[in-house]
Amino acid sequence: MKQLEVQILGQSYLLGCPDGGEVRLLDAVKMVDTAMCAIRDGGKIKARDRIAVLAALNLAFDLSDRDRPASRPAPLSPPPSTPRAEAAPGDDPALSSLLEQLDLALGDDGRLI
Repeated sequence: MKQLEVQILGQSYLLGCPDGGEVRLLDAVKMVDTAMCAIRDGGKIKARDRIAVLAALNLAFDLSDRDRPASRPAPLSPPPSTPRAEAAPGDDPALSSLLEQLDLALGDDGRLI
Protein backbone atom coordinates (compact mmCIF):
# COMPACT_ATOMS: atom_id res chain seq x y z
CA MET A 1 0.00 0.00 0.00
CA LYS A 2 1.27 3.41 -0.99
CA GLN A 3 1.12 6.56 1.10
CA LEU A 4 0.35 9.95 -0.40
CA GLU A 5 0.78 13.32 1.25
CA VAL A 6 -2.10 15.63 0.36
CA GLN A 7 -3.35 19.07 1.38
CA ILE A 8 -6.94 19.67 2.47
CA LEU A 9 -7.93 23.16 3.59
CA GLY A 10 -4.24 24.03 3.90
CA GLN A 11 -3.42 21.13 6.22
CA SER A 12 -1.21 18.17 5.26
CA TYR A 13 -2.46 14.59 5.58
CA LEU A 14 -0.59 11.35 4.93
CA LEU A 15 -3.12 8.93 3.44
CA GLY A 16 -2.85 5.23 2.69
CA CYS A 17 -3.71 4.36 -0.88
CA PRO A 18 -4.09 0.96 -2.56
CA ASP A 19 -1.86 0.34 -5.56
CA GLY A 20 -3.43 1.82 -8.66
CA GLY A 21 -5.82 4.02 -6.65
CA GLU A 22 -3.76 7.20 -6.69
CA VAL A 23 -5.85 9.02 -9.29
CA ARG A 24 -9.14 8.20 -7.54
CA LEU A 25 -7.75 9.27 -4.16
CA LEU A 26 -6.38 12.53 -5.56
CA ASP A 27 -9.75 13.22 -7.23
CA ALA A 28 -11.51 12.62 -3.91
CA VAL A 29 -9.06 14.90 -2.09
CA LYS A 30 -9.67 17.62 -4.69
CA MET A 31 -13.46 17.33 -4.26
CA VAL A 32 -13.23 17.49 -0.45
CA ASP A 33 -10.75 20.37 -0.52
CA THR A 34 -12.88 22.33 -2.99
CA ALA A 35 -16.05 21.76 -0.95
CA MET A 36 -14.37 22.74 2.33
CA CYS A 37 -12.69 25.83 0.84
CA ALA A 38 -16.00 27.00 -0.62
CA ILE A 39 -17.67 26.76 2.79
CA ARG A 40 -14.75 28.47 4.54
CA ASP A 41 -14.62 31.22 1.92
CA GLY A 42 -18.36 31.80 2.41
CA GLY A 43 -17.24 33.45 5.62
CA LYS A 44 -19.94 32.33 8.04
CA ILE A 45 -18.26 29.23 9.47
CA LYS A 46 -14.69 29.14 10.74
CA ALA A 47 -14.41 25.90 12.76
CA ARG A 48 -12.68 23.14 10.76
CA ASP A 49 -14.88 20.38 12.19
CA ARG A 50 -18.08 22.18 11.19
CA ILE A 51 -16.68 22.93 7.74
CA ALA A 52 -15.80 19.23 7.35
CA VAL A 53 -19.28 18.09 8.41
CA LEU A 54 -21.01 20.50 6.03
CA ALA A 55 -18.71 19.50 3.17
CA ALA A 56 -19.42 15.83 3.87
CA LEU A 57 -23.17 16.48 3.91
CA ASN A 58 -23.03 18.42 0.65
CA LEU A 59 -20.97 15.71 -1.07
CA ALA A 60 -23.22 12.92 0.26
CA PHE A 61 -26.30 14.82 -0.91
CA ASP A 62 -24.78 15.21 -4.38
CA LEU A 63 -23.89 11.51 -4.47
CA SER A 64 -27.39 10.48 -3.45
CA ASP A 65 -28.76 12.45 -6.41
CA ARG A 66 -26.39 10.62 -8.76
CA ASP A 67 -27.37 7.21 -7.37
CA ARG A 68 -31.08 7.71 -8.01
CA PRO A 69 -32.41 5.75 -10.96
CA ALA A 70 -33.03 7.75 -14.12
CA SER A 71 -36.65 6.62 -14.27
CA ARG A 72 -38.43 8.16 -11.32
CA PRO A 73 -42.10 7.89 -10.54
CA ALA A 74 -44.18 10.76 -11.86
CA PRO A 75 -44.41 13.66 -9.41
CA LEU A 76 -47.66 14.21 -7.58
CA SER A 77 -47.76 17.83 -8.65
CA PRO A 78 -46.87 19.35 -12.00
CA PRO A 79 -43.22 20.34 -12.43
CA PRO A 80 -42.30 23.99 -11.99
CA SER A 81 -42.69 26.15 -15.08
CA THR A 82 -39.00 27.10 -15.08
CA PRO A 83 -36.32 24.66 -16.17
CA ARG A 84 -34.88 22.59 -13.33
CA ALA A 85 -31.49 24.24 -13.54
CA GLU A 86 -33.10 27.60 -12.76
CA ALA A 87 -35.49 26.33 -10.08
CA ALA A 88 -35.02 27.63 -6.57
CA PRO A 89 -34.32 25.15 -3.71
CA GLY A 90 -37.81 25.90 -2.38
CA ASP A 91 -39.36 24.30 -5.48
CA ASP A 92 -38.42 20.78 -4.33
CA PRO A 93 -40.28 19.79 -1.13
CA ALA A 94 -37.76 17.05 -0.24
CA LEU A 95 -34.83 19.42 -0.67
CA SER A 96 -36.62 22.16 1.26
CA SER A 97 -37.27 19.76 4.12
CA LEU A 98 -33.63 18.61 4.19
CA LEU A 99 -32.35 22.19 4.11
CA GLU A 100 -34.73 23.15 6.91
CA GLN A 101 -33.43 20.27 9.07
CA LEU A 102 -29.84 21.25 8.33
CA ASP A 103 -30.59 24.90 9.15
CA LEU A 104 -32.03 23.85 12.50
CA ALA A 105 -28.95 21.73 13.23
CA LEU A 106 -26.60 24.57 12.26
CA GLY A 107 -28.30 27.02 14.59
CA ASP A 108 -26.32 30.28 14.84
CA ASP A 109 -23.63 29.14 12.38
CA GLY A 110 -25.77 30.22 9.47
CA ARG A 111 -27.73 28.64 6.72
CA LEU A 112 -26.39 25.94 4.40
CA ILE A 113 -27.82 27.68 1.31
